[in-house]
Amino acid sequence: MFIAMDRPKHTGQRRTVAPAFTPTEMKRMETEIRKRTEEVLDDLPWGEKFDWVDKVSIELTTGMLAILFGFPWEDRRLLTYWSDWAGDVELSVAEDLTEQRRQILFEMGAYFTQLWNDRVDAEPTPDLISMMIHSEHMRDMDPMEFMGNLVLLIVGGNDTTRNTMSGVAYGLGQFPEERAKLQQNPDLIPNTVQEIIRWQTPLAHMRRTALEDHDLFGHQIKKGDKVVMWYISANRDEEVFPEADKIKVDRENARRHLAFGYGIHRCVGARLAELQIRILLEEMHKRRMQVNPTGKNRRVHACFVHGFRELEVELTKY
Repeated sequence: MFIAMDRPKHTGQRRTVAPAFTPTEMKRMETEIRKRTEEVLDDLPWGEKFDWVDKVSIELTTGMLAILFGFPWEDRRLLTYWSDWAGDVELSVAEDLTEQRRQILFEMGAYFTQLWNDRVDAEPTPDLISMMIHSEHMRDMDPMEFMGNLVLLIVGGNDTTRNTMSGVAYGLGQFPEERAKLQQNPDLIPNTVQEIIRWQTPLAHMRRTALEDHDLFGHQIKKGDKVVMWYISANRDEEVFPEADKIKVDRENARRHLAFGYGIHRCVGARLAELQIRILLEEMHKRRMQVNPTGKNRRVHACFVHGFRELEVELTKY
């Protein structure tokens, strides 16, 4: 997958999918994202307990992925299913699940291969599969490289925004004073987006392999060493973010977070994630919707994906 590549191959593959996330595309998609967000929120029950992860986080992010891939709408929940199996790194070391996981990912590959074959002779369209087909850098990928990039785009577009949307409900519920501050001043929404992304950090780390010996602040790294970058640790650095374990909706430097990574591998879909979360907060404010976690929740059992499988909530007005 291109997140694990170096230049120049990385550059060509990243540039293939980057046009789907330009400012122009964000502006074009904003109306549709807002419409879907309105529909999802308007369908929620008031005064009843329900699972925010299923009803909101998954529904919004899976719908967005289906649009990006030009994926059949009726099958869109398959994207969540595949993302869960691909992104849960613990499953890769559970020997009794190895064959099941492999089979599920190959089913994903077969489904997308059929979509590819259906579109290979068609005119270019703005979905990611068509972009790959019509790119000199990605049209000749072997099956495993194709699968790798599918996993990257699905997990990158699903687990990240999904778990940040769950973090909106859970995190603001943990800090009711900050939630009240946001409710009273919606101009804080753009900054709150950055702060919740920082606080949640939906993907906790990334690993690299050192290509040469290096002295990193007095620590000797040898060629071939595996180096793990803990984004979640950087985002709780007290020297950068005072009271880092707390959500502060007016935190002045919230945008300095590293949840999207850094440098040439910075998340290609960062602007889209920010847009989806901003619209969610705006539409919640329009409805004076306060999300109250009941205390019943189930976390993702993983060191890589930092998020929720289930989050029971109840809605009230403020």
